Amino acid sequence: MPETVHIDFRKWPDEKHWHFDMERLGEDEHGRWFWSPAGIRLQRGDEPPQPAKRLYVKLVTPDAWWSALWNEHDDREIYVDIATPAKWNGSTVTMVDLDLDVVRYRDGRTEVYDEDEFLEHQVRYGYPPDLVAKARAVTAEVERALAERREPFGRVGEAWLERAVALDAERGM
Repeated sequence: MPETVHIDFRKWPDEKHWHFDMERLGEDEHGRWFWSPAGIRLQRGDEPPQPAKRLYVKLVTPDAWWSALWNEHDDREIYVDIATPAKWNGSTVTMVDLDLDVVRYRDGRTEVYDEDEFLEHQVRYGYPPDLVAKARAVTAEVERALAERREPFGRVGEAWLERAVALDAERGM
């Protein structure tokens, strides 16, 4: 697996969305883990790049209809993008963002974001009915898993975030 990976989120059916580079952190039974320090360049579509405000860790799970971020120093502990399964092409991983996001806050609350965008895009972009059904089912399952702290949303993700923080501190010395 390459040391640096380009994360390429698209919007249905294949429009540029968020894209950025991350470094390989490791792999386990849940998938491939990547990290980025604060300050890396994030870019949405063709907009000017902006620096990331904090360090974060990303999990890309084979065949999953989601991808998750663990945030350092943010009220949103875990942010899960509902997306098509990851497709790898060399050092680039591409997923189509399906609008819906599920968040767990540090106080344990969970929330689904962007329901309005999902409804709007179903009409505007003509999401197929099976895609809509899959996105809704995965959103409900991810929300339960976050609330119940089922792995990798329990201790596993926190441990990978701790590894990234330690690696970042080593590099800062």
